[in-house]
Amino acid sequence: MLPRPTRDVALLFTTRTLRLFAYGFLAVVLVLYLSEAGLSEGRIGLLLSLTLLGDTALSLWITTHADRIGRRKMLLLGAAMMVFAGILFASTTSFWVLLFAATIGIISPAGNEVGPFLAIEQAALAQVIPGKERTRVFSWYALVGSFATALGSLSGGLLSQALQAHGATALSANRTVVLGYAVLGAALLLLFTRLGPSAEAPPAGRKDHKPSFLEPGLGLHGSRKVVFRLSSLFALDAFGGGFVVQSFVAWWFHTRFGADEGTLGVIFFGANVLAGISALSAGWLANRFGLVNTMVFTHLPSNVLLVLVPLMPNLPLAIAVLLARFSISQMDVPTRQSYTMAVVAPDERSAAAGVTGMARTIGSSIAPLAAGPLFAAPALASLPFFIAGGLKILYDVLLWRDFRRVKPEEERGPQ
Repeated sequence: MLPRPTRDVALLFTTRTLRLFAYGFLAVVLVLYLSEAGLSEGRIGLLLSLTLLGDTALSLWITTHADRIGRRKMLLLGAAMMVFAGILFASTTSFWVLLFAATIGIISPAGNEVGPFLAIEQAALAQVIPGKERTRVFSWYALVGSFATALGSLSGGLLSQALQAHGATALSANRTVVLGYAVLGAALLLLFTRLGPSAEAPPAGRKDHKPSFLEPGLGLHGSRKVVFRLSSLFALDAFGGGFVVQSFVAWWFHTRFGADEGTLGVIFFGANVLAGISALSAGWLANRFGLVNTMVFTHLPSNVLLVLVPLMPNLPLAIAVLLARFSISQMDVPTRQSYTMAVVAPDERSAAAGVTGMARTIGSSIAPLAAGPLFAAPALASLPFFIAGGLKILYDVLLWRDFRRVKPEEERGPQ
């Protein structure tokens, strides 16, 4: 049998795969489902924002307590929140009940990571792998997630289309997809019960470092200033991305070009496959050019392509530009995650990942409030792409200015 730490790494890759499959499975039909349930675009935007804000508050508490209480326990709690949200979303079309489920549970409108999972899993992985291997492992971690999201998007879209082809209404077909999300969350819950002790924080960290939601440092000490500055920049990037979450982009393709659920599933399958491949290139680029350089100089052109998507005159060209954007858009993800783990102390990693993740979630959760009404107005429906691209380019410039000289240990020359 494999050593326990190796088995736990494999298990964390498995849970990442299942979770991102579930997120992609739901995201491609989520806005369509809510629209068919009778919600206005403004209420949908509010619901998506509160989904992310609720995830943020709960996830911040979970991640800043995970090293002390236990990472496995907190991962189990997160999976239970996925099941709770999926069941309630599938059970009712009442706006107020959906609002409650969105605030308390875990739902991913963009098909991306939400909740406490990423921060805790990153801390566990960084603990058991050498620093020089960290970015490479995180690249594979991002790759399997992107492929899983791609397969989830394809499966969710095709399942909805197949059910409608056999006589189901659009509402009932998409409700089946939402219920499937809850089932996948239950499977994730079972997998986390198999996680072993190598995923936990070192005993010294659990004893001496007791992060609290109410502490000003949120479980951080020596790295507090760096983490807070990174968090502000990551929030700006995520705020820009919140204008073009996958659910809204799917809605835009549906209303602008008449793309059906099956077509949308294929589009985002291809987009997420390309994103995964681009993330895999990050390790090689980071070793050659450095983490910050890789983050900035792959992210910039992807945002230029994002601005070009709504300028395309037909569906094939819009898809081509979107896919070109995704082919380079995720190279900054494993490098950003690796860089955060590299510039903080080991006993701050769960908290650092949680705080930076919280900042990203807050940023992305605010944007749908403004994006919903823009997408609802035909004359303004392309504006979110321009806003998103502009804000993300600003983030790249500021990140380069502030952090190009802050190098992780493995990039420093002989002292």
